[in-house]
Amino acid sequence: MSDDIKPFTGKVKTLLQHIALELAFVDPVQESGVDGIHDLLTQLTELLTGVSGSHGTDTLDVIRLAQRAARRWIDERIADDSRLTAETIQRLHEWQPWMESAVTAWEYNLPCPTLPDGWQDVAPTVAPLPSKQPTSTQPTTKASVSRAIPALEDVEEQLADGLAADADQEMVSLFCSSAQDLLQDIEQGVLVLEENPNESTTIDTVFRAFHTFKGNAGVMNFVVLQRLTHELESLLDAARRGTFQLGRESIDLILQGADILKRYVTELSSQLSGVEVGRKISLPIPSLVRRAHRMLTTGSGPVPAKSSAPVVQNRAPASVEIPAISSTTVQPIPTPVFAAAQPVASPEPPAKQVAPTKQAPASSAVGIVRVDTLKLDGLIDLVGELVIAQSMVVQNPDLKNITSEHLSRSLGQLRGITSDLQRTAMSLRMVPIRNTFQKMARLVRDLAAQQGKEIQLVLEGEDTELDRNIVEELSDPLIHMIRNSADHGIEATDRRIADGKPRAGTITLRAFHQGGFIVIQIQDDGKGLVPDRILAKAVERGLVKPDNSLDEQEIFELIFAPGFSTAEQITDVSGRGVGMDVVRRNIEKMRGKIEIQSVAGAGTTFTLFVPLTLAIIEGLLVGVGDQRYIIPTLSVRESFRPLPGMVTTVHGRGEMVHVRGRLTPMLRLGDHLHTPVNAVDPTQGIVVVVEAGQDSRCLLVDELIGKQEVVIKSLGEMFHNQTAFAGAAILGDGRVGLILDIHALVKLKLKHAETAA
Repeated sequence: MSDDIKPFTGKVKTLLQHIALELAFVDPVQESGVDGIHDLLTQLTELLTGVSGSHGTDTLDVIRLAQRAARRWIDERIADDSRLTAETIQRLHEWQPWMESAVTAWEYNLPCPTLPDGWQDVAPTVAPLPSKQPTSTQPTTKASVSRAIPALEDVEEQLADGLAADADQEMVSLFCSSAQDLLQDIEQGVLVLEENPNESTTIDTVFRAFHTFKGNAGVMNFVVLQRLTHELESLLDAARRGTFQLGRESIDLILQGADILKRYVTELSSQLSGVEVGRKISLPIPSLVRRAHRMLTTGSGPVPAKSSAPVVQNRAPASVEIPAISSTTVQPIPTPVFAAAQPVASPEPPAKQVAPTKQAPASSAVGIVRVDTLKLDGLIDLVGELVIAQSMVVQNPDLKNITSEHLSRSLGQLRGITSDLQRTAMSLRMVPIRNTFQKMARLVRDLAAQQGKEIQLVLEGEDTELDRNIVEELSDPLIHMIRNSADHGIEATDRRIADGKPRAGTITLRAFHQGGFIVIQIQDDGKGLVPDRILAKAVERGLVKPDNSLDEQEIFELIFAPGFSTAEQITDVSGRGVGMDVVRRNIEKMRGKIEIQSVAGAGTTFTLFVPLTLAIIEGLLVGVGDQRYIIPTLSVRESFRPLPGMVTTVHGRGEMVHVRGRLTPMLRLGDHLHTPVNAVDPTQGIVVVVEAGQDSRCLLVDELIGKQEVVIKSLGEMFHNQTAFAGAAILGDGRVGLILDIHALVKLKLKHAETAA
């Protein structure tokens, strides 16, 4: 692209984007929006008339003719004092994306796109150009190529600007947030199109998401992103007009383009956090743009019959979703604005999809407000304080002696309102797990293609809600487990056929509520775990002794050992022994646990138990002396008062308790926490059996006080070296209860036992 036309192309594209915005609000009945389009077309005519030089003159001539035709469509209606017809509006909707595509072709000396069918009836002077490289009287040299955007034939990578030092960080943050939503909708929609490439509703949805992304990138002056999204948008626009057939190659291309955009947004977000601010980002955009343009020029397979093309009249304008980012406006052109991806409702229901896109009405976006998570956390903390204060008032001994029906009724109302407020505040943090689940559809698709397997993903319980912080933490463990299921679990197609199984393997991802927890299951119908093979590998690595007697469940637990793997060869997917130990560590960090069920030849199911929220914990309140401690109920297996003879001392291992036929190590909580105890004799106290992974321990306490939900408080930096506690909570009587870190206590007990041995 020559430097001397760069200012013109930028201005032309800006005007075209604002024309798209005006088209979104054209009302032919009320005659609203026509004047705005007329003014913008006038500016565009003046701008194109002022362009001089010999760069891409053939393409520029066609652009000018098409521009005059569009101007004439509007002028004739204004002169006749008549309303815009549906036919004219339809042609303008076709004209706007064609103009953007033609301007890009003009910039980079690419073949001019063919004019849409039927335009000759309205503008007979405009004839389609043959799809060939336009000639130029000025030879293109490297010196004449733009420094900002290198020649397409010379480079594979291109540097995109990072976060500018003077950038409005709030605007950039809003752009990144909106971009993430749009890219997620794009990915989900493209996966649907891979199964049904002629699904017009989904094509429209993905097209609008790309169009909105391009508009937002234009507002931020991210020229490189505009260039890529324009080409991808053009592919989809041709597909929805019926002049291009989506196929495997074009689907792959669109997904690769979405990955590049995602990579840029991720890098931009990290720079917002202060990481290498301003660093340029290398992206493989030129090669992708060349492929997209070549694909659009040559086509990708047979073009469907005209009757199968989407009905233009029923299609919502592409720029209806561009929302406001600031109060600043550029006169006389309104500033485009950001919005999360909210597809416009279609008059026809979409076909059944593996990863359905959102089908919310456009108006629903009006009721959505983005709130900083720090403000939300602050609100929840305050509600937690209110709950504590209310509990202290109710349990105040001075009030208990007052016999007043009015006071009792008021306290009851206070309790109810506080409870409702807490429940509402907590619900603000809750989000459906749908987005996390649907990300796995792309992962399974890529893994299946990489390994030459046929794998289908079934999603169940996508509307199950849980704390957004937990949703974010769940992503990595789920990715590890899905990769393991696809690599180790699902067999090759020929092997499945030989075993009498369906040729396509199935991975099911489901979520549901169970008590105060969320249960997530990852189930495959593959070959299952082989206990003998796992045990042999564990013995080989010295994880267990050859003479150890382990049941099947204990053998399965060995796969969580660091570095453990039964893979015969290392692949890009798995086999390095990194993954399942990380999964368990991350789940336990969320105060959750993981279980395994497997049948050889039938498949494996991993079940995750995680709390609904990280802000509130359900715990067993126990007393040790005059202190109160909270044990997370998810770690508690059972509790009982030991009978004489149940507690014995084993040399080198300390005190042990006979629990259901097995010896389990006992930890005197008072001795460990240096707290005076009331029950020195174990038979006078209570034993609480807790689990941490595959290890169990017995905690000796003085008494069980009850089970209750408490708001977790951080201990702060002063106590960051204290490993026995996971946090604290203010109890109803105003006392502070420390929340025990069961995993840390178990590890400490193991270390003491090893030292004693």
